[in-house]
Amino acid sequence: MSSYEIYIAYSTIVRKEIQRFMRIWVQTLLPPSIIMVLYFIIFGNLIGSRIGQMGGFDYMQFIVPGLIMMSVITNSYGNVVSSFYSTKYQGSLDEMLVSPMPNWVILAGYVTGGVARGLAVGTIVTSLSLFFTQLEIYNFGIIVLVVLMTSILFSLGGFVNAVFANSFDDISIVPTFILTPLTYLGGVFYSIDLLPNFWAGMSQLNPILYMVNAFRYGILGVSDIQVGYALLVISVFIIALFSYCMYLLNTGKGIRK
Repeated sequence: MSSYEIYIAYSTIVRKEIQRFMRIWVQTLLPPSIIMVLYFIIFGNLIGSRIGQMGGFDYMQFIVPGLIMMSVITNSYGNVVSSFYSTKYQGSLDEMLVSPMPNWVILAGYVTGGVARGLAVGTIVTSLSLFFTQLEIYNFGIIVLVVLMTSILFSLGGFVNAVFANSFDDISIVPTFILTPLTYLGGVFYSIDLLPNFWAGMSQLNPILYMVNAFRYGILGVSDIQVGYALLVISVFIIALFSYCMYLLNTGKGIRK
């Protein structure tokens, strides 16, 4: 395929993905926004007023970066896993696989769609958080880089989940039993400096900890993890998952029956 044809194929998938979640915005954009507002009210205002400060900031300011990242993670992941599995379930994936379109274009299209939804929800949640607290941008470049890398990573993760899912119930197993616990234990609501040495060390095995802290650094200028190391960890996970996704597409494992 020529470069122009590749661009047309890629942009078609991306446009389809964006139109998909925008068409049902009541299901894709509104619920996570409402959930985050409840987090702001319950954890930020009600519980935060009793906790006081954490990391030198009001508790509300401290948790907002983590809650924004939580919304980016869940929506990037959820968009790809539901969309790609639906494509596979309906049989329309076969048409793309037998076309001359390279497999990496298919993957890039779905991942871009996941990134678009993650960024959309993240922007909405950030705007809503300004009604509850004041955010000062410490390093805008770090913010953009971390959000993009995180949404790419979890879009790839959603792709892997969709490939191996055999029913619509299977696409909720990983978010429920793996993604949600890792998110809650990823430093969203607390600093690992509060943990005993053993549990602080165990927390560093959680990849979400690095994303939350790097993003918090971009907004507040504080982090429990060295930012350069956090970006390196995220990059390693992206490369590993991208390679695995390409392996699945190239071999047809979990896709072709």
